[in-house]
Amino acid sequence: MGTDLLLAILGIAGLLLASGFFSGSETALTGASRPRMHAMEQQGSAGAAMVNRLWQRKEHLIGAILLGNNLVNIMASAIATGVLVRLVGDAGVLYATVVMTLLVLIFSEVLPKTYAIHNADKMAVHVAPVMRVFVVVFGPVTHAIYVFVHQALKLVGVDIGAPLGSAQTEEELRGAIDLHAGGGEEVRQERQMLRSVLDLGDVEVGAIMTHRKNIVTVNADLPPEELIRQVLAAPYTRIPLWRGTSDNIVGVLHVKKLFNAVKAADGELDQIDAAALANEPWFIPDATDLLSQLQSFRRRHEHFAIVVDEYGELLGIVTLEDILEEIVGEISDEHDTEIEGVKPLKDGAIVVEGTVTIRDLNRQFEWRLPDEDASTIAGLVLHEAQRIPDVGQVFVFHDFRFEILGRQRNQITSIKITPPETAAPEADGEAVETLGESG
Repeated sequence: MGTDLLLAILGIAGLLLASGFFSGSETALTGASRPRMHAMEQQGSAGAAMVNRLWQRKEHLIGAILLGNNLVNIMASAIATGVLVRLVGDAGVLYATVVMTLLVLIFSEVLPKTYAIHNADKMAVHVAPVMRVFVVVFGPVTHAIYVFVHQALKLVGVDIGAPLGSAQTEEELRGAIDLHAGGGEEVRQERQMLRSVLDLGDVEVGAIMTHRKNIVTVNADLPPEELIRQVLAAPYTRIPLWRGTSDNIVGVLHVKKLFNAVKAADGELDQIDAAALANEPWFIPDATDLLSQLQSFRRRHEHFAIVVDEYGELLGIVTLEDILEEIVGEISDEHDTEIEGVKPLKDGAIVVEGTVTIRDLNRQFEWRLPDEDASTIAGLVLHEAQRIPDVGQVFVFHDFRFEILGRQRNQITSIKITPPETAAPEADGEAVETLGESG
């Protein structure tokens, strides 16, 4: 009896260790970082390559793990029940249930899974070769189980074989970017750029273009000397040329070409035909998304496009640099990291010009103000307030506090924005309108 009892205890201990291995392997293989495994495989890690291959048929991997885990748990419980029934009679069933539940819970579930959670990548690499053997051995059984489960779920309208759609894939990427926390300012800027790349297909050029009132254009019919003077006075390398009216763009003149023509003329400026030197203008609709426009810039090897509306009216210009700035942020002086038109205050609030875009604010401060119905912060206030506010009025919406500081005619020129985490309770008697979320 003594030998049989010892063998039974050793058998139960071995089965509990096997159960712990299966439980820890399940947690490690499902919790390991897929990007890190991919990177390790590219660096030559055979274990990471095995993990990636197991992931390709994850349902068979999980089936093999669960089959092995349940097999050893049931076997261990059966042995314990048999031994205790022989020792104490029918009460041994109860004792075996209590003892085995505690042993399995502590040594085969909580302990190995806790370790695996905190060392998922390292453990996954080490257990992958062993689990590969179990997947092959249990393959026929797990395949049969998978087919049965798949058909059973299809009967209730669930298709587990359906791939993720593009929207779900993008949502997964955005979630991974948001989880990329820590590291201070450098990591925050990385998050901003990654989010901006994903947003390129959702933003139209009309939202980032330089408006027509802010662009420099030159009359192509000016005397050559005056035209050259105006072009040289402009701070840009590409200047749109117009004839008749400023909306009639006939070409885009590159300053370098003009310089070469002036040099070749040897003082005879009247011989220079600026319109002949200009490139043909490239007109694009304002509804073009940034991703398509970026690809068009690369395909055409151009950096400059004229933005027009559906009627062909000039709206503004967009450049390759404008799109790059949507990804990396404002390209300016190396010490200038602030958005133009934004002044941070010591209390955590900021004073913003009405023309500052919501996208710039969201990217700079990692806010989540909606930009579906308005592109500028002034437009957002007008949309939410449903009227033109007066100077001094205060509104609260989307948990932000907006105080109107400046207005010219019907245009909001300056706003003080206090984000939720720094907003203080309102003073007694201060008029504040809390507006509901727009739906």
